[in-house]
Amino acid sequence: MNMIEQTCCFIGHRKIENKANLFEQLKLCVQDLIIKSNINTFLFGSRSEFTDLCLNVVSELKDSYPHIKRVYIRAEYERISNDYENYLLTFYEKTYYSQKAHNAKRLVYIKRNEELIDNSKTCVFYYKYNVSHSGTAIAFDYALKHNKNIIKIV
Repeated sequence: MNMIEQTCCFIGHRKIENKANLFEQLKLCVQDLIIKSNINTFLFGSRSEFTDLCLNVVSELKDSYPHIKRVYIRAEYERISNDYENYLLTFYEKTYYSQKAHNAKRLVYIKRNEELIDNSKTCVFYYKYNVSHSGTAIAFDYALKHNKNIIKIV
């Protein structure tokens, strides 16, 4: 089984509603991915309440499933100080700068999201609105086009 087969990413709107209910829904979803789909690596971007909530869920589940890994793919700060990297590694097992984001200018988050999707078998989306120009909508369409397993949480 290759690494992508065991990897999942999270992408969603910047603002979320009903965090407590969404937390429980995500917790069941992630547990299912770990147990039934052998997912062991979870990829995260930044800049959304949904991503923050997913990190909290995966971090809580890490107590029960210590083999799982959290990876933060940065869209900003290609080079970071050792202090900042050590800080990030208190939340994640690994961090790196998205190569797709390099020189992407205002498309940096779109390109980073493409890298999240390209490196995942399964993509969990918090995609609630039909806003065709949102970063989440663009990422969702990209995941569909690339035949990813999509789990849509609303």
